[in-house]
Amino acid sequence: MISKFTFNNQYLFNELPEYEKNLLLGAMKTKNYRKNEAIFTDGTKPNGIYYLNEGKIKKYKVDNDGREQIIYIYSSGEFFGYSAVLSNESYGDTASTLESSVISFISKESFLDILDQSSVFSRLLLKSLSHEFSVMANLIAVLSHRTVRERAALSLLILHDKYKMTDNPEEEVFISLSRVDLANMVGTARETLARIINDFKQENLIRSERRKLKIIDFKQLIHIANFY
Repeated sequence: MISKFTFNNQYLFNELPEYEKNLLLGAMKTKNYRKNEAIFTDGTKPNGIYYLNEGKIKKYKVDNDGREQIIYIYSSGEFFGYSAVLSNESYGDTASTLESSVISFISKESFLDILDQSSVFSRLLLKSLSHEFSVMANLIAVLSHRTVRERAALSLLILHDKYKMTDNPEEEVFISLSRVDLANMVGTARETLARIINDFKQENLIRSERRKLKIIDFKQLIHIANFY
């Protein structure tokens, strides 16, 4: 993929020195989560942060009509839920699993203690937070100014990056997000999304396999997304 189209930030943990890694590992309590299980909800107070070992997490807001708008997706290797801890405020959104996931929890006290001890962790976490806010701000700008077709193309490109497992350009990447969640990410009705997905298939931009989607023509999809 084009370098400017790298949205994932999943290598923070691997960049830490061994001492800081051991501090985090010693503070982690790991749990298995089912698909569609809530991790935290909008308006609740945080009592720690999370690290995604395996799986996918969606972060979303719910409008006054009860409709979800997905604003970020976490992949394995990412920390999440820490901005509310750092600001000492309630969560401003909800996070739940998109698939069966393995998540580690670090208590607020342990997290703040590790931050005090590790300037490297503090710097990397700030970098990760800046990345996340940048992606969210760009996505919100896109949602407000572009057509549904453009938004759908851009969302598929973002998801490709979230679902890839390696940096190997030959890797086959399949997007397994449900049509409901994809519609919530694009910001449109499921029926409208279904028509656009069908159009993309007819244009040989993507193909489906057991309800998973694979991008075939990146160049044309980037052109449709109006992403330059």
